[in-house]
Formats: sequence, structure tokens, C-alpha cells
Amino acid sequence: MKNKNTVAANIAECGIFVALMTAAAYIQIPFPLVPLTFQTAVSVLAGLLLGAKKGAVSMSVYAFAGLAGLPLFSAGGGIYYVLKPSFGYILGFIAAAFVAGIIAGKADLPVWRYTVAAMAAFLVNYAIGIPYCIICAKFLGVENLLNLLITGNLIYMPKDAALCALAAILSRRVCPAIGRAVKNRR
Repeated sequence: MKNKNTVAANIAECGIFVALMTAAAYIQIPFPLVPLTFQTAVSVLAGLLLGAKKGAVSMSVYAFAGLAGLPLFSAGGGIYYVLKPSFGYILGFIAAAFVAGIIAGKADLPVWRYTVAAMAAFLVNYAIGIPYCIICAKFLGVENLLNLLITGNLIYMPKDAALCALAAILSRRVCPAIGRAVKNRR
């Protein structure tokens, strides 16, 4: 059975990433249709630094709290968000964190492994976000789906790929220190 300090530390670590994801949603660079945010990179960082389980839990808490009405998403919060074409990316953050954590595995790995994990997580996020966006937009009656695909999705991929690569490098630097801190906690 885990001791109370470990449980509290796990909750705190997940809470930090919920807060980071919220901050990333509100740090926006204006761009047509959808503002540029740093959310994809934060979801990848959650998986790389917390591991698959805690990374996915932190992104799930973010998604459920936002759906419950807390203003955590880039345009607020509430259950109506499931009808926004961009909501698929919020679901994708959960899967991205999980995939990054699974592939990265343990601390003290070569940077290439973190990079592979980050790029796989990036692709998983888009693999969930793009189809959701298209299905939702079609349901809402958007006629020019190709334009939406390009301007609302594909145009952001180079930025997110670059930020995910930076997240991999950062994780490679930070993970050994986290591993030492966890050992000292025990």
C-alpha cells in the first residue's frame, strides 16, 4: 500500500500539469480561426515527465474539469465544448500523454527515445483531433471541409512538431532529476 506522502505527491504532480495545461490554453498567439497555444507540447510533457498513467490522468482531469464548467479551455469551459470542432484535440491530449509516457518509459534514456515518444504523441493527438474536427464540422454544417482541414488543423502541425521536439529535449534534461527526487521521497 502506498504511503500518504506518495499519494499526495502524485496528486500534486498531476495538479501541476492541469495548471500548466490551463496556462497553455490561455497563452495564445492570435491566428485566424484558432489561436496558437502550447497545449500539445504540455500534454506531451505530461506523459514524458509523469509517465503514461499519471500523464493521462492529469490530462483527463483537465478535460473533465473543463467540461464540468471550469474555465480551463482556451474559450472557457462547459459541456457544450464537445460540439466544438477543436474538442477532439482535448481528447487527444489524454491519449498523447499516455503514448508519450509508454514510449519514453523510465528516466535516463537517450534523447532520441524522448524524441520518438514526443513525435508519436504529437501524431496521436492529431490522429484524434483531425477526424473529430471534420466529423463535428460536418455535423454543424460547415461546407468547406478542406479549408477547415488546412486552416484549422494542418497549418498548426509544424509548430506543434517543433514544440514537441523541444519538450523531448527538456524532458531528457529534467527526468533524471525527477528520478532522484522520487528516490529521495521513498
